[in-house]
Amino acid sequence: AKAAKVPMIVAINKIDKPDARPERVRTELLQHEVQVESLGGDVVDVEVSAKNKTNLDKLLEMIALQAELLDLKTNAARPAEGTVIEAKLDRGRGPVATVLVQRGTLRVGDIVVAGAEMGRVRALISDQGETIEEAGPSVPVEVLGFNGPPEAGDRLAVVENEARARQVTSYRAHQKRENAAASISGMRGSLEQMMSQLKTSGRKDFPLIVKADVQGSLEAILGSLEKLGTEEVAARILHAGVGGISESDVTLAEGFNAAIIGFNVRAHKEAAAAAKRNGIEIRYYNIIYDLVDDVKKAMSGLLAPTLRETMLGNALILEVFNISKVGKVAGCRVTDGTVERGANVRLIRDNVVVHEGKLSTLKRFKDEVKEVQSGQECGMAFENYGDMRVGDVIECYRVETIQRSL
Repeated sequence: AKAAKVPMIVAINKIDKPDARPERVRTELLQHEVQVESLGGDVVDVEVSAKNKTNLDKLLEMIALQAELLDLKTNAARPAEGTVIEAKLDRGRGPVATVLVQRGTLRVGDIVVAGAEMGRVRALISDQGETIEEAGPSVPVEVLGFNGPPEAGDRLAVVENEARARQVTSYRAHQKRENAAASISGMRGSLEQMMSQLKTSGRKDFPLIVKADVQGSLEAILGSLEKLGTEEVAARILHAGVGGISESDVTLAEGFNAAIIGFNVRAHKEAAAAAKRNGIEIRYYNIIYDLVDDVKKAMSGLLAPTLRETMLGNALILEVFNISKVGKVAGCRVTDGTVERGANVRLIRDNVVVHEGKLSTLKRFKDEVKEVQSGQECGMAFENYGDMRVGDVIECYRVETIQRSL
């Protein structure tokens, strides 16, 4: 709202919950330089409950008052213009777009274009679910009659005839195809460069195809997935769209070894069979949080693990022996901690590490033991190394592999 320099009305929702704290919300808004009227500012705020429909009438009253103060006017007699708020494919009604009319009046029978889609308005459904003949400025309405679902954010406009509508949408569809082709070309090129990319930047891609029931949900999902990216790993969206999962989605996923995510949609019968045949994973969700959480866990698996070193103990070499069939063995005293057989060791000479390896032999007297405590003497031998000298220090440690998460 600040970037667009438009007035703001704050609706504080979920006040029906026992732990609701609207005052805390008002205080936190101050961190974003939003000061509501109750705190001495000029921003209107209303406490509401969408679930119980509490204060919704008051919210509408405040919106109307704000519009009156701003003296908002438009010409209702001109051809309609508006913005697509939501779009979906409805099995019984076909493509359905929720549109907010901003100028003029939209009527049944009008020829409209929105993005790369066109159609003749077959029906208008109000926010009350009633069929209406026309919708004026500031009226949200479901529009039936499009050839295909437009995208949320597309501008809707009434045009004079079908020829003009086809001309506009043909041009936009051509541009859309060219952009998609360029994107696919870029993806194929980047796959071939993936190894060099990993060597230079170390960044790994997690390829995904995302299908959702409506455009608004799709945009919310893509926005959430984009935020998961780091310098090491990122979700790469090969294709995102509204509608069921098709065979072409499965074919694309197979080419890029990608997973397919369906949000409130299902795969067509042929697509499901192709996915099963080619080993392509399809996951279905109806809660965005669960979807993002699962992708986050999967992406965490691509992160290189962290190696954590735990010091066990130190030993001082007192003597060095040559033993047949074994080689050089160091007679040592453990000065602190413990020394364990099979642990990692460093051989330190004059404060310089001269060797790192594994402890292959650990004996106390003539017996092989698992560990030796501080103050005790023992015999040690390293794997494939024998240059040990009296006075050297043996540092014993354990390395743990810790799986990282985003």
